[in-house]
Amino acid sequence: MAEKGDRQGSWRLVVRRVRRLAAVPSAIFAPDLLAGRVVLITGGGTNLGKAAAIELAACGAHVVIAGRREEVLAEAVGEIGPLGSYVVGDIREADQAARIVQTAIDRHGRLDTLVNSAGGQYFVPAEDIVAKGWGAVMRLNVEGTTRMIEAAAPVVEDGGSIVTVTVSPHHGMPAMAHTGAARAAVEAIGLDYAARLAPRDVAVVNAAIGRFDTESLRKYPPNIFEGAARTVPLQRLGHVDEFAWLIVLLASPLGRALSGSTVTLDGGADNWFGPWPPAVIVDDEGDVPTETRVRASDG
Repeated sequence: MAEKGDRQGSWRLVVRRVRRLAAVPSAIFAPDLLAGRVVLITGGGTNLGKAAAIELAACGAHVVIAGRREEVLAEAVGEIGPLGSYVVGDIREADQAARIVQTAIDRHGRLDTLVNSAGGQYFVPAEDIVAKGWGAVMRLNVEGTTRMIEAAAPVVEDGGSIVTVTVSPHHGMPAMAHTGAARAAVEAIGLDYAARLAPRDVAVVNAAIGRFDTESLRKYPPNIFEGAARTVPLQRLGHVDEFAWLIVLLASPLGRALSGSTVTLDGGADNWFGPWPPAVIVDDEGDVPTETRVRASDG
């Protein structure tokens, strides 16, 4: 019984220490869920990447965020708390991607999870995409993500994970065909790595996301931002904490069971594109009619 009590006492000390170090406690996860684990997240200085970094730290993980702008990263670490640190680098360059990964290992002695959250695109009709713009989107989203996976795959701990953020919907992206093609390529790469890393019990999972209420989305023209929620069957934009919860789940032991899959978090946007409900199925009052079913016993 004394040994059991000692273990319980040690666990309580770990929990108290994690709570003390976390800048913001998690709303749904245990504070020691990821205690002792090391997570590297690209694009962790802003928007969804930062939200994920804060939540990962709240669950006890040491979090290293990476990006190109040091002032942005330093400000984000202030929100993450003592479990956070940053490294400046460009994931599009193979040598810098390798240095980013090695920096996380040098600081903490290990790497358990890589989260590829860096990415970007811009609005343009497919017929107006120029070679330079196409190349820029592919280089960041495909080449940058691939460089990070290549650097992390040999050194991530057995039983660890690689999570790559892609974009829903999968049936097409009007005005952003270049990023639709790029994210589809990244998902295919992830599936290949999932098979290759399976013998080491390293999970590789794609997280396909929909429209979230972020600072970046609000920078688009008002008609884009205001109309975004209407294209989602759930009838609202995603909350950044919902994205963060998904990333923590995928970094947890449960995430390993999802290796080789694409987990979609988009409020049903993958099922429909356009205003919701579709105009062709609403009645004069704008409601979706409900068909009256005839019971077999009434026939």
